[in-house]
Amino acid sequence: MFNKTVATDKRAGHRESPESERGQDHDGPADDGDGVIAYVGKGVEFKGVITYNGIVRIDGRLDGEIHTDGVLMVGQDAVISAKVQAGTVISRGHITGDIVAAGRVQLLAPAVLNGSVKAPMLSIEEGVLFNGSLEMVKAGPAEEGGSSKGGSVTPIRVSTTMKTA
Repeated sequence: MFNKTVATDKRAGHRESPESERGQDHDGPADDGDGVIAYVGKGVEFKGVITYNGIVRIDGRLDGEIHTDGVLMVGQDAVISAKVQAGTVISRGHITGDIVAAGRVQLLAPAVLNGSVKAPMLSIEEGVLFNGSLEMVKAGPAEEGGSSKGGSVTPIRVSTTMKTA
């Protein structure tokens, strides 16, 4: 389990506080009082599997896998090559890999996503580049108060800069 670990930027010789980053790239989950439990700072490279509960923010490079029921925050300078399974993903960075989210995926400019997304909710801000496939799935029984059986979803293929009206 990945608990209460903070990555430091060795070039700068100090730890950047995740709290100081709050509100810069997102609003929402990190403001619920739980706070960021781990931070991979700009200039830090990590290879491997991360498993955690809570909120993790990545501003460095990550190559591997991410597994959580919590929140993954991807900063503008982040470069991630990973298979991601999360409750919520909020990204301004560059992700190459497939994302499966139980809740939502939020892509904020200037995010780049090369890979598939499987989630009940996806929001894409103007200026985001999304190259991949999308499968919208129903929220789980606990979220919708019923069974998730029935119906079908036809995935779409998107390969362009998404623009909102």
